Order: sequence, then structure tokens, then C-alpha cells
Amino acid sequence: MALELRQQLKLSQQLVMTPQLQQAIKLLQLSRVELEEVVSQELEENPVLEDSPEVEPSDVQRAEEPAPGEIAETPATEVTQEVSEADGLAQIDDWQTYLQGYSQGGSIAESFDDDDYPSYENLLTPKASLFDHLMWQLKMSNLDEEEKCVAALIIGNIDDRGYLTQTLEELSIQGNCSVEMVDDVLSEIQQFDPAGVAARNLSECLHLQLKALGLQNSLADRLITQHATELEERRYPAIAKQCRVSLDEVLDAARLLSTLDPQPGSPYNASDVHYITPDIFVHKIGEDYVVSLNDDGLANLRISSYYSSLSGKSVDAKTNEYIQEKMRGALWLIKSIHQRQRTIYRVTKSIVKFQRDFFDNGVSHLKPLVLRDVAEDVEMHESTISRVTTNKYVQTPQGLFELKYFFNSGIGTTDGDAIASESVKTRIKQIVAAENPKKPYSDQKLVDMLADEGIDIARRTVTKYREMLGIASSPARKRLF
Repeated sequence: MALELRQQLKLSQQLVMTPQLQQAIKLLQLSRVELEEVVSQELEENPVLEDSPEVEPSDVQRAEEPAPGEIAETPATEVTQEVSEADGLAQIDDWQTYLQGYSQGGSIAESFDDDDYPSYENLLTPKASLFDHLMWQLKMSNLDEEEKCVAALIIGNIDDRGYLTQTLEELSIQGNCSVEMVDDVLSEIQQFDPAGVAARNLSECLHLQLKALGLQNSLADRLITQHATELEERRYPAIAKQCRVSLDEVLDAARLLSTLDPQPGSPYNASDVHYITPDIFVHKIGEDYVVSLNDDGLANLRISSYYSSLSGKSVDAKTNEYIQEKMRGALWLIKSIHQRQRTIYRVTKSIVKFQRDFFDNGVSHLKPLVLRDVAEDVEMHESTISRVTTNKYVQTPQGLFELKYFFNSGIGTTDGDAIASESVKTRIKQIVAAENPKKPYSDQKLVDMLADEGIDIARRTVTKYREMLGIASSPARKRLF
């Protein structure tokens, strides 16, 4: 069998993603916070980029839309405004005023506005964590040095809920001490505040809280140690029969247990509230809805006139190549951000057009909508619509929503129309919220009630939506007190 070499021509098509295109796609799917971080990093790494102090209004609404796939041109090179002599003198006058007020013993606050001082919130002491709270109590305890070392080891293995995550044997190995000593120190820590801390399971946590109330031998304590399964399933008559007590006594004990905290450490580890900043606004003016981008907080990028003037001048080749490379990167970043904002604007306008009834009347009038509908309307690919609607938020007259919220599958109605699945979820949530807790509705009852309203839906779909909403089943929702 002979071997031979051949040359063969082959024509094929393949998608080649340039680094610039990859960057544009990456910026498109970033959230607002992530975009601000990327821009801040680019400002630090690229000396050609500048953040202009004069924030000009966005011209996306009045700019002519580019053809599909085309990136709109953005004036990137602007003349850098030099600080005038008058500005410099004004700054010196401020310093002189400051020093004069300080030297004369006067109040500095009389010379400056409130905006010149740091925010009051920046001066607040951070909230103590559960670990700090327990360590503070440990320092105030009467344990000796060896026991305090073991106690610190135990506290270090308590999670955010307040539960001990290691066994006594594991702690004894880590602390190089006996299991009996770990058990004794653990008993001391379990007397710390908050009550129930350092428990190894839910029953022990509730037992410690009852002990702190002086109810360690009560009926409630017997329920969590001997009848936990029946208590979880709310089989109160069976518990009353086994304990030989009345049903009212069992209900009183269960009511007491419901006031206890199953996660005593959670209040000390509650994270700060993170507010969502909308990427775009929808305002109703007269009978029309106006879409406007939110450019607050975003850097107004431009090319430094200093480096622009150096480009192509009598500098060495290596320096000129470096400047050219940084300028190309800066220009593409500016264009990519501009294109990102334009795409968000166009997609939001399309959503407003499809979901006009929602903006007029609320969630109950949300219509079925898929990515393909918006993609065809704005002449973009579905993947682009998916990226641009992820982690992007819009402030509307109906509230703050993620752009993904407006895309829903359809549920058939008896009159032949379709209703959005999100509207059905909202209706299920409203029905459950208004039900009698002593006689909660079953899933089949929810199906019948929705059918009376003209919504044709299967029971398994109601069950799925109920679980997605975090609503328990009817037996678990039943309340006897």
C-alpha cells in the first residue's frame, strides 16, 4: 500500500469572533454594577481613557438607529478642558478660608457646605457579627485559659444560623483535648446569648430556648424531643392521645414553639440591603410612554486630547505603537458601551409596545411574550435579546422589574385568548393569601377557582406554579391557632 501526499482546496464558512466582538458581547450581558466595575478598571489600566466631568445628556433617543449589526459612531476625541487660572485661585481661596477658620478657632462648618463633608453613614460602626458577639461574652466568662481556647474553637465552628457544625470528637482532635472537656465547654457556650446558640440540631436549639425560659420540663419540651415527626405533620390529635392531655394543651404548646427562633444566629448576620439601580426608565407622559436611559453613575468616557495629540508625532516607534493600541482599545470600549445602551433602549421600547396593557393596568394584564417576538421586532438575534434582558432592570409606573420578567409563556383561556403565566402565578398568590388558614384550598380547588375566572389550567401546572412561588401544600398551610 503506497503512501502519497496530496493538496486539496476546501471552501467552508465559520464564525470567527474577534477580541473586540467578544468584548462587545461581554459588555452587553453585564449588569449595571459589573459594567461600572469594568469601566473603573479600564480607567485605571488605560491612560488614554478619561472620565469627563461634564456629563452630557444621552442622545440615544434622538439619534438615528443604525442598521442591524452596525455600531453607531461616537465622538470619542474631545478637547480636554484645562483648569483655568480663576479656578485655581478659587481652590486656593477655599484652602485659605479653611486655614483661617481653623486658626481662629471658629467652626469649620460655617465655612463649608454639608456636601464638603463625608456621609454620616460612612462614620457608623459596623454591626457586630455573631462571632464577635460570642467572643465578647467569652472574654467576660469565668473560664480558664485552656477552656477559653477550646471555647474559641467551638465558636469558630458555629455557622451563620447559630448551629455547631462539628462533632465533639472532631473538636477534641482539633483542640488536642478530651471529648469530656469539649462537652463541658459547649454547655457553657450554650448559655450565651442568643438563646439556642451552639445547638447541634433543631430539637436541641428549641430545647435550649425553652430552658432559658424555665420551661425545660414542659409539654412543649416533650413535643420536640419525643413527638417531633407528629408535630411537623401537625397531627395534634394523635399527639394529645399519646401524651394523654387535651387537644387545647397541645395547641398551646405548639403555639409556644412557633414563637421560638429556629435560627438564633440569623439576626446577627443579616446582610445590608442592596438597592437595585434601574438601567432604564419608562415614564407615562399624557397617553404615551417615554423610554429614557439611566446614565447616572456611569463614567462619561472620552479620549484624552493629550495622548491624541501625541499620536503620530515625533515619538519613538515603540511609544507610538503603545499609544495607538491603547487608543484602539479605548475607542472600541466607548463604541461597545454606546451600542449596549442603544440596544437596551430599543429592546425596552419593543417591550413597551408589546406589553402596553401591563403598563396601563398592571400584572393581571401581562401578555404572553417570547424572545423571538422582540427579536423580530428590533431585527436582532434571540441570543442578543436574551443577553440584553438578563440582570437589566426597568423602572415603570407599575414598579421595578427585570426585563426578563416581561417574557412569559401563555396559558389558554375559555374564550380562546391566552394569558401570561406570570399573571396566573400572581392570581394563585392572591387566592392563597385570602384563604381561610383553617381551611386552605387544595390544588384541585385552585384549578376550579381559576376555571371559574376563565383560565384553563391543569392541576400539575398549578402545583408547579405554587412550588415556584414558595407556597406550601394545603396540609402544611393549615393552621389550628
